[in-house]
Amino acid sequence: MGLFEKDNRFNIANLVTYLNITMGVMAIYFIVKGDFFTAIVLAWIGGACDIIDGKLARKYNLSTEFGIQLDSFADFLSFVVMPAFLLFYAVKQYSIVSGIEEFILGFVFIWYIISGLRRLVEFNLKVDVGEVAKYFEGVPTPLGAILLWILYLLNAYAVISSGYIIAILVMLIAWALNSKLKIPHP
Repeated sequence: MGLFEKDNRFNIANLVTYLNITMGVMAIYFIVKGDFFTAIVLAWIGGACDIIDGKLARKYNLSTEFGIQLDSFADFLSFVVMPAFLLFYAVKQYSIVSGIEEFILGFVFIWYIISGLRRLVEFNLKVDVGEVAKYFEGVPTPLGAILLWILYLLNAYAVISSGYIIAILVMLIAWALNSKLKIPHP
């Protein structure tokens, strides 16, 4: 089967999605090692892959239910789990965090991950193969990841050094993922 065949699980669009997944896994590896810069570069490459895979799928008529599900799994890893790990580890490194504060942050990030997963599942239940809505309902997970990345920068540069404030802001973003906010589709 060729790279431009719809039924090929390894068509060109899906290969780019697999690359997104690879970037997310590698980013988590670098986060755990404390190399946040490399993790962020990998995350941005994953983000580019997320844009490219959809464009390829539409351009070459490769959109399938498999591709939609695969894209959501990639989004979950690269735009929900990985940024949550990044911010959690960064707050622990850049801020003085007490035991209770770390516990609360851990709980908040688990809630964020569950909220992101819920958002992706709800989106998949509403989307039709090959169709692109004019608006997202709620904050899309890539935008949620960007918002967590902004919090990372604010924490890394000591603009926000309180783990409690980070926790409140992450809870707000988690809420926004499943809100009724209308976000224009790019």
